[in-house]
Amino acid sequence: MEKLVIHGGNRLTGEMSVHGSKNSALPILAATALTGCESVIHNCPRLSDVDAAIDILKSLGCKVNRENDTVTVNSCCLENDEVPAPLMQKMRSSVIFMGAMLGRNGKAVLSAPGGCEIGLRPIDMHISAVKALGVSVTNEDGRLYFTAENGLKGAKITLPFPSVGATENVMLAACVAKGTTVLDNAAREPEITDLADFLNKCGARIYGAGDSTLIIKGVNRLHPAEHTVIPDRIAAASYLLCAAVTQGNILINEITPKHIAVLLPVLQEMGCIIKLSANSVRLVAPARLSRVEILRTMPYPGFPTDIQAPMTAALSVADGTSVMIENIFESRYKHISELLKLGANISVEGRMAVIRGVPYLSGALLRAPDLRGGFALITAALAARGESEITHIEHIYRGYEEPEHILESLGADIKRI
Repeated sequence: MEKLVIHGGNRLTGEMSVHGSKNSALPILAATALTGCESVIHNCPRLSDVDAAIDILKSLGCKVNRENDTVTVNSCCLENDEVPAPLMQKMRSSVIFMGAMLGRNGKAVLSAPGGCEIGLRPIDMHISAVKALGVSVTNEDGRLYFTAENGLKGAKITLPFPSVGATENVMLAACVAKGTTVLDNAAREPEITDLADFLNKCGARIYGAGDSTLIIKGVNRLHPAEHTVIPDRIAAASYLLCAAVTQGNILINEITPKHIAVLLPVLQEMGCIIKLSANSVRLVAPARLSRVEILRTMPYPGFPTDIQAPMTAALSVADGTSVMIENIFESRYKHISELLKLGANISVEGRMAVIRGVPYLSGALLRAPDLRGGFALITAALAARGESEITHIEHIYRGYEEPEHILESLGADIKRI
């Protein structure tokens, strides 16, 4: 079993860049199945979730080649309609292949998606949305069979919640449907805009990405394209928090500051100095962080649920009491029991966590509960006195590319063993 060994107390300083967005790369890779030819995707991160998406493409009959951060997908020979259950269970985002396969062949077979156990992520919104596009759905022996016998047809769809995955599945299917689809209460994340940009390069006609209403005018077919994935805003925010808890001074290059705009005033409230340029963010941390009165996770452009866990870790060593309310997932506080082992003072009631800052944390033996919770443990361990060991780190590498090398380059004492 692999583990991370961290000796805390080192101040992070220097410059770094973040990898491409995991949450953009996954739906864009799925979208390559729609083109029927060879597409080239740059800035594609080396993550286990991306590897799982590539394995799914291969299982469907696509030819995939990776050279460094560039992935080439040739989908001309896509011949299978079913994503094998073992591959579905590798990641929660595997359901995104439903829209791509429906758009390509008018049918798809899926089982339940896997990934982090951070709470219910039902796919009922995905199913209702594709039904509106003319898809019939049956459940047999734990498999869902999706069929558009009369072809996909544009429709008016309103999502009950701005689900990123459901929005992406509608975009993938509707871009090759007959007629126009209007999607209300669509997700507004930058990753949605990135997917729309790629699909539009392929000949789709998608309007309004980044707003709550999407208009998708169906085309007969798509053609291949070349695209560069946007930088990972969640990774950027995570490393900024690592610098914040270590009294650090770091510069993150090649990012899009507006994608993390909601985090920046929070960091300033915590006492950090933030300096922005067109494509970089510098953070200079104070000797001790200040509390944040209350934070609520919300759909974009609100505070991201994916940053809740690292932020909770940072606030555990801030002066005063902070309150975090998790509005997206009901089981996303699993990291807190591990933070308590380090000496944090955090109490949880339902969706609310009350974080009473302590003078210092002490090293401990820890277990990563999930992707973002695992990085929260890294954040806390960097600030702690003494040595910490984090096991079950495979969760972390689903969304962070070689974090030990990045942090070590900034001065952290961290080793992957």
